[in-house]
Amino acid sequence: MGQVTASAKRAFKEFLRERAALSWVIAWPIIWVLISSFVFAGETPGSVIPQARGSITVSMMFFAVMIAAMASVPGNVAEDGERGMLSKLRSMAVDPWRDVTGRMLGLLVFSSLAASLVLAVGYAVGGRLSLTLLETCLSIGFFLIVFLSSAGIGMVIGTVIKHTQGAIMTGVSISVLTASISGIFAPYSTLPNFLQQFARAYPISSAKSSIDFLSGGEKLAGYNPLTPGHVGLMIGLSILLFAVGLILYSKIRWKYG
Repeated sequence: MGQVTASAKRAFKEFLRERAALSWVIAWPIIWVLISSFVFAGETPGSVIPQARGSITVSMMFFAVMIAAMASVPGNVAEDGERGMLSKLRSMAVDPWRDVTGRMLGLLVFSSLAASLVLAVGYAVGGRLSLTLLETCLSIGFFLIVFLSSAGIGMVIGTVIKHTQGAIMTGVSISVLTASISGIFAPYSTLPNFLQQFARAYPISSAKSSIDFLSGGEKLAGYNPLTPGHVGLMIGLSILLFAVGLILYSKIRWKYG
């Protein structure tokens, strides 16, 4: 347990020290919430503006998690490799699974903090979600789906890309690209048909649409993502992505540094 705690603390502190990552993870989503809430949501009927701003806030909360997991984590792993930290940890007989568990716990705290700040700003500008207590609990589950999916992708990037800046920029690029084409940055209904199919399969956008559906029904989400088959696919793909990322890190990145 001591190895896990040490790894979690070290990862969290390093995430906070990376100024470029902080701007992408916290500042950019907050700025986008402010701009979108008063520009794009302002074009909608007054009665649904709080709901529209709430949906924008959820999108940016999830984007903050995506950037934290897909850019900050690969950058952290690559930096550890470049400065010899991975070799040092191996020489100290640190278990790779405990190390990666600690990294994920540090990431969970960091991404939760970032998402909470975005949520606070969204609430301050009038964003609201019409959720019951049960639906709020389900929304936390969808947040975890986003976390697992993003963390898995981030660990894959951290395994493949060995240089720090390359790993960070690759993660940022994948985050922005997938968010742009999956309905995170734009309503699902505005996507062309082939991208709607991708949005339905991509666990992160599916999780976002699920919260929209809970809050505003099919009118807000664009479709019903809460059918048993779709929920099963969402959960299964998120677990698969997470498992692949952890296995690649522990079996390849850890071994070859």
